[in-house]
Order: sequence, then structure tokens, then C-alpha cells
Amino acid sequence: MKTVVVVGGGITGLCTMHYLIRQAKEGEKVRYILAEKNPYLGGKMHSVEEKGFIMETGADSIVARHPGVLELISDLDFESELVYNETGISYIHTNNELHAIPAGSTFGIPMSVESLQASTLISEEGKKRVLKDSEIPNTKFTKESSIGEFLEYFLGKEIVEKQIAPVLAGVYSGDLYQLSLASTLPYLVDYKNEYGSIMKGFEAHKEQFEKAANKKFISFKNGLSALINRLEEMLPQVEFYKNTETTSVLKNDNGYEVAFSNGEIIQADVVVLAVPNTVVKNVLNDQELDGQLEKFTNGSAITMYLGFDIPDSVLPADGTGFIVSHNSDLVCNASTWTSRKWKHTSKNGNLLVRLFYKNNNPRYEELASMSEEELTKVALEDVRLSLNIEEQPVVVNIKKWINQMPKYDIAHNEALQVVVDQINQKYPNLFIAGCSYFGVGIGACIENGKNTAKKVLEVL
Repeated sequence: MKTVVVVGGGITGLCTMHYLIRQAKEGEKVRYILAEKNPYLGGKMHSVEEKGFIMETGADSIVARHPGVLELISDLDFESELVYNETGISYIHTNNELHAIPAGSTFGIPMSVESLQASTLISEEGKKRVLKDSEIPNTKFTKESSIGEFLEYFLGKEIVEKQIAPVLAGVYSGDLYQLSLASTLPYLVDYKNEYGSIMKGFEAHKEQFEKAANKKFISFKNGLSALINRLEEMLPQVEFYKNTETTSVLKNDNGYEVAFSNGEIIQADVVVLAVPNTVVKNVLNDQELDGQLEKFTNGSAITMYLGFDIPDSVLPADGTGFIVSHNSDLVCNASTWTSRKWKHTSKNGNLLVRLFYKNNNPRYEELASMSEEELTKVALEDVRLSLNIEEQPVVVNIKKWINQMPKYDIAHNEALQVVVDQINQKYPNLFIAGCSYFGVGIGACIENGKNTAKKVLEVL
């Protein structure tokens, strides 16, 4: 009997198992083991319930339109548990005021002249500069270029600095000038090359973006952990080693020895490492690989929920949250008005706010060393300044993600190709997977799990 060990019980590892078992040949005898260091499965997808609030300690939703997302939910017969986000106005907090991100923009990039003209964030001169895009040919940018340099070159510095950078940096957790187009919005290069301007490219694909504009994100009635629980429930063939850290993976004549923190050693024919890059580095302990693995970088973030015993209706009408520009007295980088955006997260209709403090924050080192009580004071001051709310919270939930947020900088794709090639040569039937390498969104992780399962099936 062959043995497959998947290390990592996040969404990638679980989807690898799901598709592996779903597509395995009937009657084929395989032992399936999934090891997870936490006492629960899900990794960065984990829901906590307290005092009528549902709070997500990591990701708060899934992009609905990503290929494979709704297919997986259908596979699990889980459509009845779906909830979609409420739509509304997202803001940028700048000069200590909330300015609406214009409708008809994607990541702050205007998709039409109307959207551009509606912006209160940029000057008339800045708007004229954006329209010059159609006069500037692309003679040097490729998908491996910096997205910050690309956008500034064609649209001008003002709109990038004041409207696009706050949104994109919020999504991709990094400096736009260190992020490649390939790892963020690769289609922008195609639009520029094919249509002569980024805006014309958007207009040519208007229907596609309009279709995705509303109800972009999904969750579940009992939070994202409900999907994780459903996956586990549908995998009775798998032996789950929870609360079990993988300490080493050693190649031998028969495959791999996988050692666990409980002292157990499993002989495996196939190993999938669906874990952060730092864990891959530690368990393989391969100095030849280390040089390449060290090229993958991580950011950090602190996320905080504050739940109040006051109605959600105190929020600005139709608003769902804001991103903070550099010229603001707020400390946080962004805030989601969770109870407004996700009705299921507040059973009594009370206010639930989430705040984000990222490692590009000027005060990040100070924040990271603070106690929960000190962080709560900072967050409450941000709530007071942005929403004029002075009540004390009934629920506080703080999560520090220190060096656990993958950053896809310009060197990422090249380093990934080298690492994959080296692993294929040195470690046959061992595969790396997960958000450190193949995409940070949950949809990308689902797709990566499906692709990894195909590779495993080919070698079984």
C-alpha cells in the first residue's frame, strides 16, 4: 500500500486531499495522512464566535469569481451555507476625511473617464495626466516589471500615490514598486499593449468587470471555518494528525521518512509540503536549497476586532470600510466595517469593526511590542477619530501575524521556478504547495491544491 503524507492542514493541504481522493482510481489502496501543528484545521482560515459576533482571525472572505471556488463548494454540497458580501462605498481616509473610492474603479484604477472625473482624491491636473496614457506607447514594460513603475509611467504619480497605492498595497501587503505585474494584475500589460491605454482595455472588458462588481466575495453562515469543517467531514479516508508538528522530511531508498513532534515516523511514498516557506526550509534542512528559499519574503500584520453594544446603523450610510492614506492622523492602515459588510457576523445587528496594522506602518515595531491592552487603546482612538464613536467594546480579538504574510516581489517568480526545478531533481515525488509560492488568495490556494493533487496522482 502506498502512503501519501500532506504536511499542512490549511485550505491548500485540505484541497490537495479532497481532489486526490476524488480523482483516485477506484479500488486503489492508499494510506492518506494529513499533519497539522495546530489543534484545529484551516491555517489562516479560522473563525471565532463570541457574544453574538463571528470574527475571522485571518482571511475574512473568498473572491467568488476565482476559478474553482464555486466548483469546490458544489462538490461539497455546501451551497446552502453561502453568504455574499453587502455592497457599498469603500473610502480612503486622507487629510482626516473619508473620500469615496470612485465607483467604476478596480483597485483604485479608473475604468472609465466618468469614474476618473468622479474622484475627489486627485486634482484636475492629476486627472488630465491620467488621460495622457493613450498617447504613451509601451516600449519597455512586461509582466515581470514593477506594477508601481508601470502605473506611474502611464497614469502619473498623483493618482498612484493618492488613489491606487492605498488600495493595492492594502490587498497585496507590499510596496507597489517592489511588486511585479505578474504577481498582482498581469492583465494590465495586455490591456495597454492591445488597446493602447489601460482605461480602453477596461472598457473593452466592461461586461466582465460589471458582472463581478457586485457580490464579489463569499463566506458562510457560521464563518469560513464552516468550509474547513465540511472538507474534513468529507474526508473520512484521511488520518488527521492534529496538534502534531512535522519536524523533518528525510529522503531514503524507499521514499521519505516523515518525523513528527510526537516521536512517530511515517514512511511515505509521496509528500506534499503545503506549509509556509520557513517550514519547508526547516523540515528539508537542505543548504543547497536554502539560498533560493530565502528569496521568498514575508510581511507582518496585526488584525483587531472591536465589537460594541451599539447598533451598526451608527456607521456612515452605505459604507463598508476605509483604507488609510499616508496623510492621516489614524494609526491603522485600513478598517473593515464588518457588521455592515457581512451581516452574518453580528447576530444582534451590533457594530463590529476590524482594523489592520501592517508592517509598512511607520509605528509597526512599536505596535508589535505592545500588550493587548495597549493595542486596544490605539484601536479605540482610531475608531474615535474615524467614526466619532467613544463607547467601550464588549469584545476584543487581536491576532499578530508576524512574518507570516507572503510578499510577491519582483524576484518571486524566478526564484519559484528555480526551487521547483531543484526539488524535482533532488526530491522526486515531493511537492511544495501553498500561499508562500502559488498565490495568496483562498481561490488561488484551492486551485493550487487541485493542481498538486494532479501531480500526486501522476506518480502514484
